[in-house]
Amino acid sequence: MSRRIKLIWDFRGPASSKTAEHHEIHLKEFITAEKFPINITGFEIYNEMYAIAFMVVSDENMIAVRDALKPHRGELFE
Repeated sequence: MSRRIKLIWDFRGPASSKTAEHHEIHLKEFITAEKFPINITGFEIYNEMYAIAFMVVSDENMIAVRDALKPHRGELFE
């Protein structure tokens, strides 16, 4: 099995939690439209001023998704 990469979008400010939650909806729509085999998404709220949305992709799909959606960063997904 290939590596899985967690692509992350950072959101800051008082509306960060709602923005991250809404961004996840668009990530799910992208996965459905592109028929990706991995459909792991989510959002995490760290405090009232910082939240993230994330999407997990396979190593093979990472470049295409990165170029299309422009995440802020990525990390290995365990």
